[in-house]
Amino acid sequence: MNKQISIIGCGWFGLPLAKYLKKEGFNIKGSTTSYDKLAVLSSEEIDPFLINLSREGIIGDITNFLKNSDTVVINIPPGFKKDPKKDFVTEMKHLLKAVELSKVKNVLLISSTSVYEDTTVIPEISCDTLPNAQSKSAQQLIAVESLFRNSKCFKTTILRFAGLIGDNRHPCYHLSGKIDVANPNAPVNLIHLNDCVNISGLIIKNDVFGLTFNAAFNQHPTKFNYYTNKCKALNLEPPTFSFLEKSKGKIINSWFLVRKLNYTFKQPI
Repeated sequence: MNKQISIIGCGWFGLPLAKYLKKEGFNIKGSTTSYDKLAVLSSEEIDPFLINLSREGIIGDITNFLKNSDTVVINIPPGFKKDPKKDFVTEMKHLLKAVELSKVKNVLLISSTSVYEDTTVIPEISCDTLPNAQSKSAQQLIAVESLFRNSKCFKTTILRFAGLIGDNRHPCYHLSGKIDVANPNAPVNLIHLNDCVNISGLIIKNDVFGLTFNAAFNQHPTKFNYYTNKCKALNLEPPTFSFLEKSKGKIINSWFLVRKLNYTFKQPI
């Protein structure tokens, strides 16, 4: 019998991951918060579930969604831009309890390198660096990481992605034409969707759980150089940058991931 995986959050990243794992021979259950997306999941032979998290609890059949799955991938962004008052930690505590009550053995928790603060020192960040970001979103992400890491009911691997890019998603489209963009000398930390899927697939297929990984493409040009050149390449108006203040940033080091998974990044930024 093929192993079964439940993916919570089949959106921009979760759906391509589900399709990839399906091709690799896994049985996939996928959740969405949108009723219209259920048909999309079904068309890809992904068993669809409508699951919503709230402060009060979980809306949807979470028990059957997790039933018989060896691994669950949790891909839920905090969502503070849409709802600044959202209590992400409380919502995830409900999910944690449901996973602990299931027979899931492994959790892949998708997180973000935003858990690390940008500073003028421009530190090089490894997966051993303690998260220190102070924003509300980052603090709640850090708390959720701890909740799942400390559970005794399953093994958790935390995968912190840098800025996500893909064919239809790139910061250039947002930055194009902007004036006085800050931190021109800060390093760029980005990762392509294809690498996100490949890395996640390796973790699951090779049963690499109980670890923490940072994932960013291993080149870090300055924001000024990168976005100026990239906008020109995409026939977009480049932004202008402000050099009045010292730039804040960080360099995300992914060498532990590269060594542990024997991974070579496939998609340049």
